[in-house]
Amino acid sequence: MFRIAVRISGKEIFMIYDLQKASMWKRISAFLFDAILLGIVAVLCAFALSGLLGYNQYAETVNDAYARYSEEYGVDMKMSAVDYNALPQEQKDIMLQAFETLNADQEATHALSMMMELSVLIASFGLLLGFMAMEFVIPLLLKNGQTLGKKIFGIAVMHTSGVRLSAPMLFARTVLGKYAVETMVPVYILLMMLFGNMGMTGLIVLLLLLILQASVLIATHTNSCIHDLLSKTVTVDFASQMIFETKEELLAYKQKVHAQKAAKAAY
Repeated sequence: MFRIAVRISGKEIFMIYDLQKASMWKRISAFLFDAILLGIVAVLCAFALSGLLGYNQYAETVNDAYARYSEEYGVDMKMSAVDYNALPQEQKDIMLQAFETLNADQEATHALSMMMELSVLIASFGLLLGFMAMEFVIPLLLKNGQTLGKKIFGIAVMHTSGVRLSAPMLFARTVLGKYAVETMVPVYILLMMLFGNMGMTGLIVLLLLLILQASVLIATHTNSCIHDLLSKTVTVDFASQMIFETKEELLAYKQKVHAQKAAKAAY
């Protein structure tokens, strides 16, 4: 049971409304199923984008440059930081010379810069297209906020007022919550760590985000995630939860129930 506010004709009316929350194992099962499908779609989109944007050509240029200067200076320019630190000072100096030569190679540095920029662009739009397909378009078609995973495991998503999600609500839940906050923030941090622009700070931010997500999930009475709080949605058991088309329909139902109870009480 939970208390909701329904605004009708400028007036806010509070009601007691039954909330049939989806069980955690169903939510986890649906999440894993949807995550696998989303990953497949996102990778396919990213693969298509990499071909359209010429990422592989830049990658070949960079790899050729690394191979050429590694052979010229007799070092492995792709070795890890641990292996580099274990080298004698003489080898370190040679490695630095090799990288100075690489940095002076305008074609190679341009290709490396383009690889970094395209990596962020491809990851961003690949994931965005995946989310739009699997978490926005499909739920609009299936209705009740159901993805393929939620459909299989019998759960749905509704607004906390008890009404069906509209397209703007679903868009906010998908793009603002799931994509921007819960996915792209970690992805950007991981990409910056990959290219050496962020170290322990990135790990700390990722850990704090994970703690925040867990805290929200545990602390809210609806066991919601960050994207649910941002869009004011809740995941429910579809078989037992009544989901109304509009707030007016919800109010009319409540009035009908109260009228029936009053009629029975009179006898």
